[in-house]
Amino acid sequence: MERSQVHYELYVRRQVGAPWTLDSAGENRAQILETAETMLDDGRVAAVRVTKETLDAETREFQTVTILSKGAVEKGKVKKARDTIEPLCVAPADLYTAHARDRIGRLLEGWLARHKATPFELLHRPDLVEKLEASGVELQHAIQKIAVPEAQERGVTVHELIRTFQSLVDRAIERLMKDRRKGSLPDVDKEGFAAACTRLSHEPERVFLLGAGVAATLAPARTWPEKVGRLLDLADAAPEDPAARALAFHVLEQPLAEILGSKAGLADLLGPELDLGGSLAAMTRLSAIDVVELLIGMEQAVAKIMPPLEGPAARLANWMEGPHFPGVRAAIAKRVITELNGPRRLRPTDPAGEIELLRGLAMALTAAAGKMLPLEDVQAAFGARSKMLVTGEFVESFLGRDRSPREEAEALIWLVENVIGAANKRQAGHWLVANIGSLPFEKDLRYGPDSPATKLAKLADLQRAAARAGMVPEDLRPVQTKLGELGGLIEADSKLTQTVAKAPAPAVHRLTLLLRLAIGEAGPTGPAADRAKAEALKLLRSDETRGELAKSPEALTKVRDLVQQAGLAA
Repeated sequence: MERSQVHYELYVRRQVGAPWTLDSAGENRAQILETAETMLDDGRVAAVRVTKETLDAETREFQTVTILSKGAVEKGKVKKARDTIEPLCVAPADLYTAHARDRIGRLLEGWLARHKATPFELLHRPDLVEKLEASGVELQHAIQKIAVPEAQERGVTVHELIRTFQSLVDRAIERLMKDRRKGSLPDVDKEGFAAACTRLSHEPERVFLLGAGVAATLAPARTWPEKVGRLLDLADAAPEDPAARALAFHVLEQPLAEILGSKAGLADLLGPELDLGGSLAAMTRLSAIDVVELLIGMEQAVAKIMPPLEGPAARLANWMEGPHFPGVRAAIAKRVITELNGPRRLRPTDPAGEIELLRGLAMALTAAAGKMLPLEDVQAAFGARSKMLVTGEFVESFLGRDRSPREEAEALIWLVENVIGAANKRQAGHWLVANIGSLPFEKDLRYGPDSPATKLAKLADLQRAAARAGMVPEDLRPVQTKLGELGGLIEADSKLTQTVAKAPAPAVHRLTLLLRLAIGEAGPTGPAADRAKAEALKLLRSDETRGELAKSPEALTKVRDLVQQAGLAA
């Protein structure tokens, strides 16, 4: 801090209405902003605020400027007095908790990525610790980044916290190195994983010691899939003794969860050629393979969007079908929800494909709810994603420039059907109402090259599709009314009802056509259907029609059903 004239501070609000707390600080503006966006997208916080702190050389006071404020931000709140609390980590063992490993992963993200290592490996491998120490600034910079917000939160000096954390790190390193010198760290490749688990299952530091053995086994691996493969080899060799087996899977789950919780690890494991949507589908299949396999055989929409799992990914999916690795499943589920709630397009160049993918993904995640994710989290995530599908930018991209007005209406009805949430349904419905109420739509249907009967049949199809799309009555009513009015204009232009009624054809045949128009099957409900109903009633009362129906019981049954649907009395 003494060397820096400008730094950036990230404040977070854990819940709506909660006080602001300082999460981190640093000199890298882009990194602090990215951390803020990630925390908000992950749902870990309700609001974030990033400030730029500039040191006045004369007064030695900081001048604060807010450069980012997002989420449930409440203005005018009085800043809560700092709480004097103990650091989260006070002993070397504290660094091995899930929370601490997550923080280490974020503080040393770049260094760990360059060495293809996880926080779990760093904490258990002396060779990695030596490399980190030899890097000079990486470890010191990480300590400074965590010390600055912690110091301000507790109301102590930064240098005091740096010394505290440096002492903690030194003690943790000394512990690891001392165990290596004493030969306490197991060699599971030489001893055998099952034997090592059994031998260590009653040791006080069994999790740490077995973790060191597992980390040593991962050391030769140079890719994330290779690391996963080695971990699954150890899982295959796990002992049968309950206590030793529980220890084995408890330790193996830690690096697996870290690998699958990272973007790079998941991308390499599932296939770097997959786009974001394909990756989410593969994650879903990986963490709930039994449910997804059943759906693939039942639902074409699911089968179409699910990429195959190969190599270590397929092996891991088989393991996760059972009760093993719940933390790994949780890590995958967290990433799925994070991406669904995030701003990135799932199929950036294929809007229609994106809707198909979301439809299949919604089926799979809903079926897997409870095993993979709570149902309410799934519904909330797809509600947020549906909100993106009804924006002007997406709708414009989805419709393109080559569709006819009628094809655009069909596409918009499909969009309405596939979004969830009342507000999203209404917004999609507004796009549909605007489309069918436009002059191009009327001209396309009214003056297009198709025959009047074909035009009316297409309008009827649109009416039925809109009714199935799940629109609220207030939005559906103007759609159905407009389609019916347009059908009435087309019928009036062609005088189709009168033409059918007077056609040189058997009376029963003419009556059947008119009744199909009257019930909204061969044409839309509305004026055209009303006129067809009136002509059908006249024809139904004629002696010619009654005579033909008396001679054909099958025709009489068919006509009786249509008459009942049309609400006519014979």
